[in-house]
Amino acid sequence: MAGAIYPKMAVIGCGLIGSSVIHAARAKGVVAEVSVADADAGHRARIEALKLAETVTGDAAEAVRDADLVVLATPVRAMGPVMAAAAAALKAGATVTDVGSVKGYVAEALAAHAPDGVFVIPGHPVAGTEQSGPDAGFSALFENRWTILTPQRRSDAPYQAALERLTDFWMALGARVELMDERHHDLVLAVTSHLPHLIAYNIVGTAADLEEVTEGEVMKYSAGGFRDFTRIAASDPVMWRDIFLTNRDAVLEILGRFTEDLQALSRAIRWSEGEKLEALFTRTRAIRLGIVAAGQESAEPNFGRDRQHKG
Repeated sequence: MAGAIYPKMAVIGCGLIGSSVIHAARAKGVVAEVSVADADAGHRARIEALKLAETVTGDAAEAVRDADLVVLATPVRAMGPVMAAAAAALKAGATVTDVGSVKGYVAEALAAHAPDGVFVIPGHPVAGTEQSGPDAGFSALFENRWTILTPQRRSDAPYQAALERLTDFWMALGARVELMDERHHDLVLAVTSHLPHLIAYNIVGTAADLEEVTEGEVMKYSAGGFRDFTRIAASDPVMWRDIFLTNRDAVLEILGRFTEDLQALSRAIRWSEGEKLEALFTRTRAIRLGIVAAGQESAEPNFGRDRQHKG
């Protein structure tokens, strides 16, 4: 394939994001060969049935052999052990990246096991849905979405060339690429993704626990806001468990600020401070309009339901 950016790509973990990377890379012609490793036998059967890869295995070392690009798409806490298992089989000059929603933890885990001559460039495509598994992927997932790369602090020419190549890869998939410090990434995502998911998990759990409201009533009378929370709360439990455990400090920092703001909002309601409420709602409405204007969502209701960020 003359237009391939990477002759061979290995994807470790083939859920929503991993399978979408494969679909998009195939559709754009930027890889010639794909190998996949997945620990789940059921996933491997579906990967083979969907013809997503030339090689499907349960062994990460086998999958990465001779690969020019290795994409780790496992839950965050599995990435270090996977890298350790695959390290000896990585060829010199290969680029190893990931799609995890936490970058500080992942950057340390990958660097700890990376052999010399392999380029580690952590990454995070800010895209997804609440669906999971190999069948969930689709080629348009990354179009006009941001992919954040958090490269190591290296200025040598080979590493910079690898970074440019990976940037070209994501741009070919339709993404917009931003470079960012990994710690700053984790703080930003704690605000824009991790805390909203935590709130969604909590409010849906609270509704389920209310003895005065039956499960049937919750389902029957769900308004749009609650339905959106349930969609977010349907995201992969293992993935989100790992996100909260590995980005604990940033999440707790933002959660503390949120709790203070929530208390202030509670006081405004208690004391009938309508002007304060309206001022807040006006400011938050402007943020929504800004997101639409930036092309990250449509003004039509529920347009983004199948494209919402998942970590």
